[in-house]
Amino acid sequence: MNADKRFQIFERLSKAIPEPITELEHASIFELLIAVILSAQATDKGVNIATNKLYAVANTPQDIYDLGIEGLERYIKTIGLYHAKAKNVIATCHMLVTQHNSEVPNTREALEALPGVGRKTANVILNTAFG
Repeated sequence: MNADKRFQIFERLSKAIPEPITELEHASIFELLIAVILSAQATDKGVNIATNKLYAVANTPQDIYDLGIEGLERYIKTIGLYHAKAKNVIATCHMLVTQHNSEVPNTREALEALPGVGRKTANVILNTAFG
């Protein structure tokens, strides 16, 4: 598929769905970021169950960082690859606190620099949270 065809498809989708949404439950951009990181090779339903419990006790970068890897794993152990995801989430929270004033960055480059965030996750955040 060439660039022109991709652009045409994107334009049609943008008109049909001007404000994309996700099935992942979240009350902030930060919660969305964590949910998307956790959603890799998992169902949205499973992620929502885990994050609802997690966000009841920790829903900021500092709060989740303070849980530590093992503390976070207790909340996300029902999600596949939870050991690796816990490490990435804790490292991401640390970077958000120390490098981004606890705010989720709004550029692809800064998002992709976060552990556990690749192009797909960055696209979801940019399109859903930042339009």
